[in-house]
Amino acid sequence: MRAFVTGAAGFIGSHLVEELLSRGYEVIGLDDLSTGRMRNLANVADHPSFRMVSGSILDRQLVEELTEGAELVFHLAAAVGAFVIRDKALESLRTNIHGTHNVVDAAYRQGARLLVASTSEIYGKNSKVGLREDDDRVLGSPLKSRWSYAEAKAVDESLVDAYAREFGLRAVIVRLFNTVGPRQTGRYGMVIPRFVRQALDGEPLTVYGTGEQIRCFCHVLDVVPALIGLLYCDAAAGKAVNLGSGQQVTINQLAHKVIEATGSSSRIERSSYLEAYGPGYEDMQRRVPDCTLARELVGFQPARSLDEIIADVIDDQMAARRSVVSLT
Repeated sequence: MRAFVTGAAGFIGSHLVEELLSRGYEVIGLDDLSTGRMRNLANVADHPSFRMVSGSILDRQLVEELTEGAELVFHLAAAVGAFVIRDKALESLRTNIHGTHNVVDAAYRQGARLLVASTSEIYGKNSKVGLREDDDRVLGSPLKSRWSYAEAKAVDESLVDAYAREFGLRAVIVRLFNTVGPRQTGRYGMVIPRFVRQALDGEPLTVYGTGEQIRCFCHVLDVVPALIGLLYCDAAAGKAVNLGSGQQVTINQLAHKVIEATGSSSRIERSSYLEAYGPGYEDMQRRVPDCTLARELVGFQPARSLDEIIADVIDDQMAARRSVVSLT
């Protein structure tokens, strides 16, 4: 079996590539390396069943060529992160809409099964505890940068749905809720790796807003097997499925957990959203998924706790630091 993975050098994509190769798949990866890193694939760079291509999902011809012969297509490539969306809004919209169209159309033409990674951002400011896939989206103004990513992903989902209903494309949409783990960088706004880096450096942990915002974090190694399982699940075809953890934590609590786990002397420093992101940014108080559908479809049940997630991110960053030291 051949699998095509977009965003293969990214945080989630690299773990997915490793899992597919371990299961005996032939894998072709595509990444423009704008946020992905080749070192994420260091463990499989020389694998005889893996081919990595540097390029963009906006290159329609390239996407069609790489999709040819693939039975499975995992579309993870996207412009992500609050800072990327803020600073490169037009480029992000093009990537997330036109790029996705290229991948969806290529998968349809090849008769492949398609999984498209979407996001919990879809739900916007809906603060219901236990968001279900059919719950309403509550969004702010489209003129505020905070919501352009959610709007683009909503277009992606509608596009996939239309191809599934009108052309019979075998596709599933996965809405990811704060997937975290080794190889994730805090450079683009992801909170746990950012907190860990600050704590290891003895810097203040920067908490935006009140810090009472509630989030749930899920380990990438719990998510990746579910991605593969959902793509093979006929009952998942044409559906959107939440993947995440139900363990709730405030950002303030998270900061204290990271300080304790690292043994850092860092303090917590607050910053306004205006200072961090500039005008036009809004946040939501709570985002908690209901993953009943994923559990019913593929038995999804996160096994790793938040403390284990934090420990793995710490280990990953410490290993990266030791590697830099050894090279110098």
